[in-house]
Amino acid sequence: MSMTDYSKLTIGILALQGDFERHEHQLRLVGATPRLVKMALDLKGLNGIIFPGGESTTMSILLDKHKLREPLTAFCRTYPVYGTCAGMIMLSSRIEDNLSGVTPLGLMDISVVRNGYGRQVFSVEETIEIKVNGTMVPVEGAFIRAPRIVSKGPEVMALAEYKGDPALVRQGNLLASSFHAELEHDTTVLRYFLDHFFE
Repeated sequence: MSMTDYSKLTIGILALQGDFERHEHQLRLVGATPRLVKMALDLKGLNGIIFPGGESTTMSILLDKHKLREPLTAFCRTYPVYGTCAGMIMLSSRIEDNLSGVTPLGLMDISVVRNGYGRQVFSVEETIEIKVNGTMVPVEGAFIRAPRIVSKGPEVMALAEYKGDPALVRQGNLLASSFHAELEHDTTVLRYFLDHFFE
């Protein structure tokens, strides 16, 4: 899919809580149409959805409060999904040391540790190399209370690593990153999602 085709895509952004505005900004940058998703009705007609960073405990609670968990899970079994930071946690199958009682959607065969790279004071920006069409491409990634993948199933492909752990992974129609790639104007990860997950 070429850049001009992005205008044909309407991409939802889960907007119950978190940094959904930066994803909205990036989608507009590449010419796609963003739609904020706060209730089940908002899923109708979408081509795919993005789970933003934020606070996974709050996201989990609000999914149930807004009666969005079941319709969202059903949507994510069929359509392209990109989860970043807390979004990765919500897509995961297992959360290690899940003291906050977050209930993930169980869609991606990964186990994660919340704040796996340290708390807020240890937040860093790093250059991450991601595999795009067989070539390693540098992108700026921000690790802010980021989850760390401690195990992944055989169907999960690592597209980037950080400190020896997978940091950008793909499984079928799902893409998830430990880091934030949407805080800057670099749209490499978003364009990878739009180029490789939509026909």
